[in-house]
Amino acid sequence: MTLTLVIAAILAGLAGVIGVRSIVTDRKRTRWTILFMLLSFGAQLMWLGMRGEQRAGCPLLDAGEILVFLGWSLSLFYLVVGSAYRVTLLGMFSAPVVTVLLLAALLPGMLDVDPVPKENVDYWGEMHSAVSVLSYGALALGAISGVMFLVLDRLLKTRDMSSGLFKKMPPLDTLVGSVVRLTVIGVIFLTAGLGFGFMMESFSGGGSHFWVAALVWCAYALMLGVWFVRGMTPKKMSVFVVALFVVSLSVFAVL
Repeated sequence: MTLTLVIAAILAGLAGVIGVRSIVTDRKRTRWTILFMLLSFGAQLMWLGMRGEQRAGCPLLDAGEILVFLGWSLSLFYLVVGSAYRVTLLGMFSAPVVTVLLLAALLPGMLDVDPVPKENVDYWGEMHSAVSVLSYGALALGAISGVMFLVLDRLLKTRDMSSGLFKKMPPLDTLVGSVVRLTVIGVIFLTAGLGFGFMMESFSGGGSHFWVAALVWCAYALMLGVWFVRGMTPKKMSVFVVALFVVSLSVFAVL
């Protein structure tokens, strides 16, 4: 199983290296990034499947499993959304994040060496955990799109239009659209995850983890409300999306 995770990390790393190389050498966009990300996604899915059999349920009980699930979720949304919105360069930014997540999961102590199978599996609890973590894949990709917008905005302001990075960047409006759509998708999944949490057999007040997640949902909902109702500049939206995602990671500190 460990070898499968190592292979997934290597493939994601190769996707990032190829993406960076195409920018440095100022070559045309390559489909190899998407191919290696797809192969890495398959390896991650294989590992999660084997780990799920050991757990007799959704593998989200230790820090390593959460990191792998986050990497898989980010890869999934990149493969689905990256091509749909023609933001192929998103892979170059996403691949290093996935690589870091997978390598962090391989660190000693992150994964239980002998995972204990779950005795009582709560269907709603499984759905709550899986969908909530899945939402972070979309939110992470939205934050990465925000970083891309800020980078492109900076290149335009400094008039650095000769670099390979600038030439391969999608238009600003495409990036803004990706930021908003991915954030909306993430909030929808997070809403569903919180809804499943209310239905858990063990739900009794929710606990600190549930309410931190609820606060994260409120912050995202407020930000989207301002964007759609009052409006804000795309740059502010990108900054808020990136900052809020970083802050929202605190939900995993209170598991």
